[in-house]
Amino acid sequence: MKVLAYTSPARGHLNPMMGPLLELRRRGAEVHVRTLSAGVESVRAAGLEAEPLAPAIEAIEHTDHLASNQMASGARSYATLGARAPHEVPDFEAALDAIGPDLALVDCTTYGAKAVAERGGIPWAESQPFLLQESAPGVPAAGLGMRPLRAPLGPLRDRPLSMVASRFDSRFRLPPVNAGRRAAGLPRLAHIAESHHRAPLTLYYTAEPFDYPRPLPPSVRMVGPGLWDPPAAAPVELPAGDRPLVLVACSSEFQDDGAIAATALAGLRDRYRLVVTTAGVDPASLGDHGDALVDRFLPHGEILPHADVVVCHGGMGVTQKALSFGVPVCVVPWGRDQLDTAAHVVEAEAGTRVSRRRLSPARLAVAVEKARTCRPGAARVKAGYEATGGASAAADALEALLSPAPAR
Repeated sequence: MKVLAYTSPARGHLNPMMGPLLELRRRGAEVHVRTLSAGVESVRAAGLEAEPLAPAIEAIEHTDHLASNQMASGARSYATLGARAPHEVPDFEAALDAIGPDLALVDCTTYGAKAVAERGGIPWAESQPFLLQESAPGVPAAGLGMRPLRAPLGPLRDRPLSMVASRFDSRFRLPPVNAGRRAAGLPRLAHIAESHHRAPLTLYYTAEPFDYPRPLPPSVRMVGPGLWDPPAAAPVELPAGDRPLVLVACSSEFQDDGAIAATALAGLRDRYRLVVTTAGVDPASLGDHGDALVDRFLPHGEILPHADVVVCHGGMGVTQKALSFGVPVCVVPWGRDQLDTAAHVVEAEAGTRVSRRRLSPARLAVAVEKARTCRPGAARVKAGYEATGGASAAADALEALLSPAPAR
């Protein structure tokens, strides 16, 4: 069996795919990955075939960190995805021609590649590394960082917010979908709801109780979070001592969130041992590190077994990876889907939240101390993830796409 995986140019979208892909490789599949150029060598080192996305795709970078509010940030993000979509069509077509896969796994934000997969008729699945965005009874509108409210207050609050979200979807989310479909020669869709789950299978990298209870379409399979890390060049040497250990993580895709790391160094260093991964933020810009271990990239999986709390921006990757180890999280949501991630953390009683606008060393220290009391909630989330079957269950679901349907 040949498998082609196609990601957006973001580590947070590549890494969750790797668990199922490596499991398929272990079972004998030939796996090819098209991903960001900076991730190619680590994918190859893991034993998979890999080539970079077309340069024109990576050249279109996110600018949402320049926005002044959540709505404008979202608009910028979807504009970027829409600009990439026409370039994805020939890039994905070329990969299909070169590999001739039996099965494709396509990232949910690559609208051009998804349109080609839908048009081509090969078995394919969608990779969903962040929370579902469609509305559901009792689930707040996506993007606003709201927690569920029971009736009668919940419906009264959610109805007008859903109208706002619907207008945003029509104005900003639907155009990228149709940009990809237009480039692939498919008819445009009239409503964003028509774009949901058009693949025969969606691998949804989460589980309850982290996600809110909701009815899922039959094609959506919860498989828990992705746990794969690119290997480190050398073993990670943690700071010495018996103080509690805090892992601080900035976004793997640049969001100009270095203030999280700087605030942690200022407010936590005296009481905690710190490991800080800055990704797109230059460690030299953070001033005195003291005895903290600061590096752009370190494998979180080597650090989390020793961590008491994780402080992060609320990306689904690091947040769920922490919780998969039973480690509570203090989230400072910086943008994108991170307000929602923070709300889910708090609702699950698996951690705390600090507003970006109110971030200070003192407030962060209080929130981290409170997060340390959230171990029971983090343990419940961990158990929910494990119950899904993880990468093995995801690989089973992908293989099932190639199985003949039972006779009726």
